[in-house]
Amino acid sequence: MKKDKQKVIGEELTDERLKALLALQPTAGCSRDHHILLRAYRFLRADDFARFVPFFLEAGFSLNAKGSDGKTLAEIIVHHQHGEPYLKVLTDISVH
Repeated sequence: MKKDKQKVIGEELTDERLKALLALQPTAGCSRDHHILLRAYRFLRADDFARFVPFFLEAGFSLNAKGSDGKTLAEIIVHHQHGEPYLKVLTDISVH
């Protein structure tokens, strides 16, 4: 990392910054819903992901969207070592 750059850790994300993820566009042939949800999973901490999911649903997107591999985000992260808190968010929302 360059000396003039500082690593940002623990920055509080505003609702507006979380909602900005909803504007992401996928590459051709990919599900927009799945693309947005996967990006949120990859780039957000679990607590921010939990705040993001209601915005995602309110915008009319689906948690059950499938990627080009035919899997939902839940089906993908169930096998990830650190995916449990994210999976809990998805399953808790699905139950309600």
